[in-house]
Amino acid sequence: MLQIGKTIISLDILHKPFCCDLNKCKGACCVDGDSGAPLTVEEASSIELGYPDFEEYLSDQNKAEIKRQGFSVVDADGDLVTPIVGNNECVFTFTDEAGITKCAIEKAYFEKNTSFRKPVSCHLFPIRITEYKRFDAVNYQQIDICKPGRICGKSKGLPLWKYLREPLERKYGSEWYDELTYAAENLPEE
Repeated sequence: MLQIGKTIISLDILHKPFCCDLNKCKGACCVDGDSGAPLTVEEASSIELGYPDFEEYLSDQNKAEIKRQGFSVVDADGDLVTPIVGNNECVFTFTDEAGITKCAIEKAYFEKNTSFRKPVSCHLFPIRITEYKRFDAVNYQQIDICKPGRICGKSKGLPLWKYLREPLERKYGSEWYDELTYAAENLPEE
């Protein structure tokens, strides 16, 4: 483990290779799970306010679920999350022409229709953050659906911390990321 400020970081984040390969996984992280994506109260509000910006990308079924469940829900663990449709798919998704499940919120962001990209928990995946009173635990959630990402990262020689630079800076800032970079470049290999 490594400590930077109020974060305790798993060394797997520094050592494990990773780069999403959507052509292989087909966006499984938006579909696979027993709960929606973790949200902050601010993110839930941004999603609700920005709904008109991305509603057009959603299926009628997903729109109906949003109308029924709302823009966020509290899951069985008591966490604020995105609602899901069916057994496990985030309601804010759509499937593109290649059969890849993608985020409608992010599509609106890339089309410059909104300034909110997507929940930071989604942006950081497969890094998961557990917030405690005195520190954040920053861990790599190594799951089967991300095997193509591990293979792709290994072939590119790209460690997780470099691949997820943008969301890590979004969450903790560039100064924090600079400290992470220094640690990653100066720690011995596994």
